[in-house]
Amino acid sequence: MTISRIFIGIIDYPGALQSAVQGLREMFVAANRICVQQNLNIAFDIEIYNVEQVATFSNKTFLKDKQQSNSLHVVILPPCLEGEYYICPDQHLKAWLLEQRSQGVILCSVCAGAFILAACGLLDHRPATTHWGLTERFNKTYPKVHLDSNKILINDTDLMTAGGLMAWLDLGLELVAQFTQARIMRLLGKYLIVDTGSREQRYYRSFVPALNHGDQAVLTVQHHLQVNFAKNISMRDLAALSCLGERTFLRRFVKATELKPSQYLQQLRIQKACDRIESSHDSVELIATKVGYEDVSAFRKVFIKTMGLTPREFRHRFAH
Repeated sequence: MTISRIFIGIIDYPGALQSAVQGLREMFVAANRICVQQNLNIAFDIEIYNVEQVATFSNKTFLKDKQQSNSLHVVILPPCLEGEYYICPDQHLKAWLLEQRSQGVILCSVCAGAFILAACGLLDHRPATTHWGLTERFNKTYPKVHLDSNKILINDTDLMTAGGLMAWLDLGLELVAQFTQARIMRLLGKYLIVDTGSREQRYYRSFVPALNHGDQAVLTVQHHLQVNFAKNISMRDLAALSCLGERTFLRRFVKATELKPSQYLQQLRIQKACDRIESSHDSVELIATKVGYEDVSAFRKVFIKTMGLTPREFRHRFAH
């Protein structure tokens, strides 16, 4: 019986989340057991390599033993827990990743790993995702990438990117489904007790506005909005509070926060609504009023657009 082997390399770069590095390996080991149980002649062969090892590898192959060498099918850049290696990755790693891609290897990243792919120029004009908390930095550093941090996973054929720190689970399941069968992936999810249903990263997003931009006039307005978000506030009011003309205030506010005042206020109100939904038993109607929406229908539409869930679905998923 011939076994079709899928060779996957996991790059353990400095600061990589070790639970993801080892968790991915163990996930594929579990997938192998299920394949055996289901009489499917496919097996994942996993190797973990650090950056120093990558610098010594042949560009085209990984040596599996003295008699045989096999090209990789997939390379995974896991999430980062500490440090900033991903911001300025090693030149040897970047060159090797580019060579692997030229050989048809699928390159994958999780969370901050997307920065490494982007540093290689591989994500330019391509859809990608990363952790929502890294969105601002990513967009400033790599403006050519079509970043959608609402998504937990984007499979763009030869490039796969996953969002949050724990999105390595989503990536692993996607790879198992792609190289075996969807039913194997679902069986693996049941075995691991992991949800294999569709979800989005924005379900978990929190609005954390930048406060360290150095513009005191804008900061004064931000502090005011934090307290008075439920009130009717006009652009004229905010400009007056900042002691700036309306056009100047708008320009400086957008520069500091990357949002228009109306967008900022909307994000702040939805975040306050999420906090209330999670921590209280108040009705959706009451919460809408408390965060500044007189029209409950309008509140629901904005909430769904922002969070990807209805207020009721959000409560069901996150409220204790």
